Amino acid sequence: MSTAARAAVIRKTGAPWVIEDVEVATPREDEVLVRMVGTGICHTDMGCKDGHFPVPMPIVLGHEGSGVVEAIGAKVSKVKVGDHVVMSFDSCGHCHSCDAHLPSYCYEFYPRNLSGMRSVDGSATITSKGEALNAVFFCQSSFATYAVAREINTIVVDKSLPLEILGPLGCGIQTGAGAAVNALGIKKGDSLAIFGGGAVGLSALLGARAVGAGTVIVVEPNVGRGKLALELGATHVINPKETADVLAKIKELTGAGVHFGLDTTGIPAVIAAGVEALLPNGMMGLLGVPPPEATVPANMMSMLVRGIGVKYIVEGDADPQEFIPRMAGWYKEGKFPFDRLIKKFPFDQINEAAQSSLSGDVIKPVLVF
Repeated sequence: MSTAARAAVIRKTGAPWVIEDVEVATPREDEVLVRMVGTGICHTDMGCKDGHFPVPMPIVLGHEGSGVVEAIGAKVSKVKVGDHVVMSFDSCGHCHSCDAHLPSYCYEFYPRNLSGMRSVDGSATITSKGEALNAVFFCQSSFATYAVAREINTIVVDKSLPLEILGPLGCGIQTGAGAAVNALGIKKGDSLAIFGGGAVGLSALLGARAVGAGTVIVVEPNVGRGKLALELGATHVINPKETADVLAKIKELTGAGVHFGLDTTGIPAVIAAGVEALLPNGMMGLLGVPPPEATVPANMMSMLVRGIGVKYIVEGDADPQEFIPRMAGWYKEGKFPFDRLIKKFPFDQINEAAQSSLSGDVIKPVLVF
């Protein structure tokens, strides 16, 4: 028996979200039904809405959901009714990457997270007056009052934590913090330059600080975000609008360069500066979405003589079942204040919340149900 719900639906590329009455399917044997409490808005949601990522329409987006488990399928064993949970991305659980605890590189990542229907049979989890809507977005479609997820992408969290703001741990915050901690493997005393002080960049800063990084430089043109970066533990902030040569400034501040770099902008010229700022054996992590025609602007001889690397990172190289509780633990210990990035909005104000992020006024909007 389906569950009556309300969902924010996009029926045409570029159109605003419209709240509609819908029906959410009963969970299958490996699925869970979650009553939503909060969900973050990510730039990926807005990119899909506006046609920058190809997704089928009409669609229910949302992939940073948190809530309470209302029902479980017959084969679900690690999640029970009443659990507080965060939902992350889906994965097959049995390919080479999944076996290596790198589910963000699952061989079935795109059909499972972006196709709009269940990957096993193409069925819908959300309908509207009998019409099948594309949902199953990151195996949740959390822009709705109820969501269907799979056990594999549903993570139980401590009930003492503020559930309504935990959703972004499932994607944006996981992507930034995981890039620093998992993908780059930053350790105590290592130096890092972060290009872009949005939700992902500042989450990388928080992750680096949680593991005791040394010098952390944030390159960010928004003055307010730069100020927040300093409050969150950045040792230096460089405003590229006020600094003629960002690369020279990084070398001036550090004496020679940094061990690691992270780009969240996807801008080739910014990445070029980051690559040249690396010390020998350094690594540049790329997180930003580039223009389709862009190539990595790195001089190979310069890379050779320093032995450096460049790597695109997906979802922070995280295994959500392990990394989300780890971040939640850091938060509980007071050394991962991701709540400083968040502003809450009522679910009905989804369009206003999204615009606040696009304008730069809000770092991470979270819709509260």
